[in-house]
Amino acid sequence: MKQVLSLFDLSQKVNYKNEILSGLTVALALIPEAIAFALIAGLSPLTGLYAAFTMGLVTSVFGGRPGMISGATGAVAVVIVSLAKSHGVEYIFAAVVLAGVIQMAAGFFKLGKFIRLVPHPVMFGFVNGLAIVIFMAQLTSFKVTDASGDLVWMQGSQLYIMLGLVLLTMLIIWGLPKLTKVVPASLTAILVVTAIVLGLGLETKTVGDISSIQGGFPPFHIPSVPFNLDTLGVIFPYALIIAGVGLIESLLTLNLIDEITETRGRSNKEAIAQGAANFITGLFSGMGGCAMIGQSLINISSGARARLSGIVASVMLLVFVMFGADYIEQMPMAALTGLMIMVSIGTFEWASFKVIGKMPTHDIIVGILVAAITVLLHNLALAVLIGVVISALVFAWENAKRIRARKFVDDQGVKHYEIFGPLFFGSTQAFAEKFDVHGDPEKVIIDFKESRVNDMSGIEALNKITERYHKAGKQVHLKHLSADCRKLLENAEKIIDVNIMEDPTYKVAVEI
Repeated sequence: MKQVLSLFDLSQKVNYKNEILSGLTVALALIPEAIAFALIAGLSPLTGLYAAFTMGLVTSVFGGRPGMISGATGAVAVVIVSLAKSHGVEYIFAAVVLAGVIQMAAGFFKLGKFIRLVPHPVMFGFVNGLAIVIFMAQLTSFKVTDASGDLVWMQGSQLYIMLGLVLLTMLIIWGLPKLTKVVPASLTAILVVTAIVLGLGLETKTVGDISSIQGGFPPFHIPSVPFNLDTLGVIFPYALIIAGVGLIESLLTLNLIDEITETRGRSNKEAIAQGAANFITGLFSGMGGCAMIGQSLINISSGARARLSGIVASVMLLVFVMFGADYIEQMPMAALTGLMIMVSIGTFEWASFKVIGKMPTHDIIVGILVAAITVLLHNLALAVLIGVVISALVFAWENAKRIRARKFVDDQGVKHYEIFGPLFFGSTQAFAEKFDVHGDPEKVIIDFKESRVNDMSGIEALNKITERYHKAGKQVHLKHLSADCRKLLENAEKIIDVNIMEDPTYKVAVEI
């Protein structure tokens, strides 16, 4: 059976109680988020709910990280809002389908491994920024629409009731695990607060006040757009950004859950699953999405570790939409707001404050910058990209300073330069400054036993130094070049002509 399915780890011990209750909790928490993200994109609430169902179900079954929850997300909503305004919902569906194809291609070509290039300070900034975004998103629950249609802050008894219920929810989530872990604290908090509101007849904001969630099974629907190059030109840029944002957020969330659970997910499998989910979502009237860090942390903190919780969450969400809308719409927003505030508190890496002053300054700056871009622009892909670029530039700068040369003249009057450190675009100037062309003897050997030529800039640096010696009427030889360095020189033979001193007794490993 395991050989046939290969989808589930049948040897894994599954706590069915935790999985089912965690899934139910996530389903309840998904509803207001999915509605809110759909409204941000200017779409019908059902497009968000349908996306939460299809994204959650497909990735739970086929994804590379059991326990991770996917659905409609704010990151995708921000991307598609302008397309929704300019071309309408049908183009959204088409863009989501194309984004799914791009994501599947990324998984098939095993590009998920490049998530390893994201440095830890970027992860810190991503997580902290997202925690702040989650917290700030909850503040809208404390606003109501006035007579003119504008959102204003609650006042008087309405505000006090809302604050009291939110604090009660947070208290239950914080305190119940200290007493018992028989039932998930999050689900208990939602049920208790809902019971209090309905039992006492308290006037407070409910899910139904945001929007109705009544609907049917997601309808299969091929996007009604012209199938031509003009349409492709419109949707491709959006599809590319949706795919990039979705993969970055999903794989970063996967890494975060890996750290929490001390297990390892499969990034390429997750990329394929995310792509398949978006492809199907676009064909079933959904707005697209990716992994949801908040819902995933609710799931993991409730004790879920297997695929069952995600399946339960997505199926129960659809059940609520189809059959339980009247009941779910009575659920107070205070309970869900308190739950998400606790998620944001748990998501924030409070340990990042402890490393200030103990870690390199550039790492701290990168973390703060990534968090700031995430909070201000809500563009996770841009935040992570900028963080990675800055970290890479700092790394290149630091390595550029590492190149050194040990110099000596042997008994035969030959000048030796033993190079240490990588020769690449950042270190070429320092490399050139090591040589005394006019003061050196007739024969010079440059020894790369402890160095490596990494790129075309390094080759050009070698070309320039050999030209300088040639103009001075002197001979220069290269020694101890590794096989891949020799290959680079062979490929660039039209640019550079050097004497490589053969040394059959010495071999340098190609890979470091």
